[in-house]
Amino acid sequence: MGDHQPSPRLTVVWCPDWSVVAAGASPLEPAAVLHANRVVARTPAAAAAGVHQGHRRREAQRICPVLRLIDHDPARDGRAFEAAARSVAQMVPRLETTEPGSLTFLTRGPARYFGGEHDMAQRVARLVREAVPGACVGIGIGDGRFAAGIAARRSASQSASQSASQSASQSASQSAGQSGRVPEPVIIDPGIAATSAYLSPLPVSTLLVVGGIAAGTVDLLSRLGLRCLGDLAALAGADVLARFGPVGAFAHRIASGGDDRPPGTAAPPPELFVALTFDEPVHMLDPLVFAAKHLAQQLHGLLAADGRVCTRLVVCAETEHGERSEHLWYRPNGLSVATIIERVRWQLDGWIQQPGGLSGGVVLLRLIPDEVRPDDGSQLGFWGGRSEVDEWAARAVARVAGLIGGQQVLVPVWRGGRQPGDAYTWVSVDQADVAEPTERLAVTDMPWPGQLPAPSPATVMPEALPAEVFDAVGRVVRVNGRGGLSALPHTVSVQGRAAQAITAWAGPWPLDERWWDPHQHRRMARFQFTTDRGAALLAVVEHQQWWVTAIWS
Repeated sequence: MGDHQPSPRLTVVWCPDWSVVAAGASPLEPAAVLHANRVVARTPAAAAAGVHQGHRRREAQRICPVLRLIDHDPARDGRAFEAAARSVAQMVPRLETTEPGSLTFLTRGPARYFGGEHDMAQRVARLVREAVPGACVGIGIGDGRFAAGIAARRSASQSASQSASQSASQSASQSAGQSGRVPEPVIIDPGIAATSAYLSPLPVSTLLVVGGIAAGTVDLLSRLGLRCLGDLAALAGADVLARFGPVGAFAHRIASGGDDRPPGTAAPPPELFVALTFDEPVHMLDPLVFAAKHLAQQLHGLLAADGRVCTRLVVCAETEHGERSEHLWYRPNGLSVATIIERVRWQLDGWIQQPGGLSGGVVLLRLIPDEVRPDDGSQLGFWGGRSEVDEWAARAVARVAGLIGGQQVLVPVWRGGRQPGDAYTWVSVDQADVAEPTERLAVTDMPWPGQLPAPSPATVMPEALPAEVFDAVGRVVRVNGRGGLSALPHTVSVQGRAAQAITAWAGPWPLDERWWDPHQHRRMARFQFTTDRGAALLAVVEHQQWWVTAIWS
């Protein structure tokens, strides 16, 4: 789509730090949600104490010792956001959800019916606050998702500032957001010129935060001296395309206030959809998700045969008594099978668990693509990155999950840690994107203080093996609180077997974890041993007991 096509007038509802709201934390309680040992959401009280997104666990607890930590749960976020979506659906017929905490819808119809954009936006904000007390809400209106999304974030920032001012002068019940002012929407005047003027002074990092442009591209733009969106918009579009390719051309277009829809998007033919009617009403979530998986695979196959991918999808479910749940899900890069399954689970879980529940079982499930674009695919590398073997593995995982159920198949997710067994955890394949594992397996470039040096062990024991380490005269080697050894390690015995001579060793590497939590506090020293039988062991001593936790091949 070229710049001559105007962007649709959109309204974006944005709830910052939604994960901590979904967890039920009070705005007055210092609390934060952690993912991969980093803060991804925090309450206003935690923000006032100095806790910010991106802080490491220990750094956040140093800043706020009374901070309550909450594990990240995307399913909980999606389930809780269903209440906000249902409330706005009372006045807007078709909502688009990108992720939990964000809603988008066309502005023109609701604004005409409810007395203009400003009055309509305030009405929406009031509905969301009533549905989710304590949530900070931002409403932005502009041409296209990019401009409206920026406006919504600015509105939410203003709303958070007002709430902080109120909390200093009002009672706790008022500062919790239940009787505060309705947030003021930020409205950008229509037209490319007005949108471009609004975006011009914003930093180029906005392309990463709101526009979804890759961090490497944004960093390169900044290093080339393009500090704000106006600097990028001032360049010739043809020059940007020649230097940065299609990604750069897209960044230039949205920085200039142009159409932010992916190139080549189009409405699919109306007969393109998949549906499943159940002979008997279904009352449980898992059978519905399993059925949605087969529908998603069927729809993905139909689109792939035509070289297309779905970017907007309508998920519709109906009960035997006519109750209906319909959501419009959006993802600019395309909705994979795993992503569709995840969205269906969020939607149906929140719908089934709504106050009062459903009066009957689900009898119809339908997936309708609303917008498709050409599938550009991805170039598989000769080495490093994704390869054809990864594609085979993804298909094998999907096939096994189809045979025994997605909840029975587990895939790894990186979360970080100082111990080899802590770096990854297991989640069901229904909660992970197997086709695009980059985000799931992405390892942060920030160091873990106290982490063992590379290379990592090839085998990590599911449970540590008891061991004994002896000195040259056969006495057990002890390690004191300062890491001092009673004698040099000479032999090691694992699980009571014959002792092996230690040919080389390194350590100790002391580790003192979670000293603030008496139930999870661990204090240990780690060693690396190589033996005369060619074994390379990772041994730890904790409470004067030796254990073997991993082996290098």
